[in-house]
Amino acid sequence: MSNLPDDWKEYPLNELYDFRSGLSKPRSEFGFGYGFLSFKDVFYNFFVPDKLSELVNSTEQERQSCSIKKGDVFLTRTSETMDELGMSCIALKDYEGATFNGFTKRLRPKINISIIPEYAGYFFRSPKFRYEVTAMSSLCTRASLNNEMLGRLKIILPSIEEQSAIGYILKSLDDKIELNQQMNQTLEAIARAIFKSWFVDFDPVRAKMAGKQPVGMDAATANLFPDSFEESALGLIPKGWKVGTFANLAEINKGDIVDGPFGSNLKSSDYTETGTRLIHQENIQEFRFIDDKKRFTFYEKAETLQRSVAYPNDIVLTKMPAPITRATIIPKGIADKFIIMADCIRVRPYQDITPNTYLLYLINNPLFRQEALSRATGTTRPRINLTQVKSIQVIIPPVSARLAFNKLVEPLEKKREAVYHESRTLANIRDTLLPKLMSGEIRVKEAETIIKEVN
Repeated sequence: MSNLPDDWKEYPLNELYDFRSGLSKPRSEFGFGYGFLSFKDVFYNFFVPDKLSELVNSTEQERQSCSIKKGDVFLTRTSETMDELGMSCIALKDYEGATFNGFTKRLRPKINISIIPEYAGYFFRSPKFRYEVTAMSSLCTRASLNNEMLGRLKIILPSIEEQSAIGYILKSLDDKIELNQQMNQTLEAIARAIFKSWFVDFDPVRAKMAGKQPVGMDAATANLFPDSFEESALGLIPKGWKVGTFANLAEINKGDIVDGPFGSNLKSSDYTETGTRLIHQENIQEFRFIDDKKRFTFYEKAETLQRSVAYPNDIVLTKMPAPITRATIIPKGIADKFIIMADCIRVRPYQDITPNTYLLYLINNPLFRQEALSRATGTTRPRINLTQVKSIQVIIPPVSARLAFNKLVEPLEKKREAVYHESRTLANIRDTLLPKLMSGEIRVKEAETIIKEVN
């Protein structure tokens, strides 16, 4: 690569790494045993998570041959689409007893040259490497990446000092994003605890029954809760509260667009670089919107799909597992309008009756999810449809109690949204700097200046 700085070198991967495939085990061998690096862990993370999400019943020989050590690179070797092929994840420490899955390749560094793991983590996710993987892969029924193809791919290595500096700069941005995620999880946990106390455990009602002032609640808010219970179709509920269906609380619609390996009602001409954003279930985590730039945008044909239109502040929940009915509010500042896919359901609160924050915590409450799962159909991929979501029975508190909850947690939600947008800004900076640092177009000192100017 002629435009590289003079002291940078380019190497074929087979000169620097040994390749190995992972474990393929029957479903019955999972859920117990030793740590296991899953395909999903590799696909969604630049670096191997500190704690692996799965367990497998592996033998001692398997744990030795398919081990995970600091500096190991894991690449997805097979996938439904080329976009999912060659996604990387790097180990920053040794994982005792852990193994990795058979749909990935492990690249273990040889001892003849030093490669900083943090630098490798960003190089293998750089646009240059991703482009080379896509250009090289063959797509028949499934995209695949074999050892011969891996050997022809290349890695660019500056000096060990510059590798360390590049890795440090980019990792510091990701570390800040992770801290922000932890902060948001704390804010969510506080609001979730309040929701559970008020609307699941009915702590204010129980306190008043005992002749006590509800803990942490002023007199005006306490007056919104009764001092006794009554029987209902869902068991004992606060006196005067009702049992209804989820459809009593919100307008609920499903997405109509199908797009995936099992079928599509889209044409290639329906996609464009501008237009209306599509929201897939992969964009939705619990309380968190994933602004995935790889998702297609949709041509103005979207105007004919009004039922599937969603706007900022609408709630979107998933119909599929992992887990089913995870939901979040669409944040402001991304786009003015979206189209939700067929694997999602849009929930829009009736104005001034049920605030969207109340609905969000209701949907993400374990009791709601348990009820949704009990209605889901399908064995290998259970899902819930629009009618089933609408018919879920819920306890309906008075409007005044719902509004009081919204008012109490509103500062937490505003902080959560601010942190979300800060993380988006940091991610954009990382994604802008990444290819420029990897090519030498921007050097470390320039990148440090850019980050300081933003901060």
